[in-house]
Amino acid sequence: MSTEKEPMSNGATAEDQNQTQENPNLTADSNSEENTSESTEKNPQEEINALNDKYIRLAAEFENYKRRTTKERVELFSSANRELMTALIPVLDDFERAFKNTPEEELNSEKVKGYQLIYNKMLETMKQKGLKPMDDCTGKAFDADEMDAITRIPAPTEELKSKVVDQIERGYKLGDKIVRFAKVVVGE
Repeated sequence: MSTEKEPMSNGATAEDQNQTQENPNLTADSNSEENTSESTEKNPQEEINALNDKYIRLAAEFENYKRRTTKERVELFSSANRELMTALIPVLDDFERAFKNTPEEELNSEKVKGYQLIYNKMLETMKQKGLKPMDDCTGKAFDADEMDAITRIPAPTEELKSKVVDQIERGYKLGDKIVRFAKVVVGE
């Protein structure tokens, strides 16, 4: 007998063949293991369905992620835009106060006209970015949703009771949202 193991036609060695003959349960055990592994494997159609379901869920999750990040980016830009507009509104107020307090004889000077050009350019640029000045509310009924009452004074006339007597600062909207309420004096 040779010491080398010679393979048989079915891939098993002579020694394996002898062990199988001595212990016939070895073959039965290996066959039962193959049967159990086949029974635990899924039906190919079920596996395809599971993979399709997984793919669909993954695609939906990715679409939700894209939508959410786009929305967050838009909100970030709009909040940055809102902060910038809110910071620049007092500059517009300063221009308006300066024009209101400029003596009549200086209104036609080149210097004041230059300031008016700068003011108009700034206001138009801010309007292009979505800022809208609210209408002058002098004489209108007080509306707490759009106005901020600074003080109440006795109404100069009967018809100005519970109405705006004077507008101290103009209100502004950015899109549909109010970024600054109009500051007003209300008559009692």
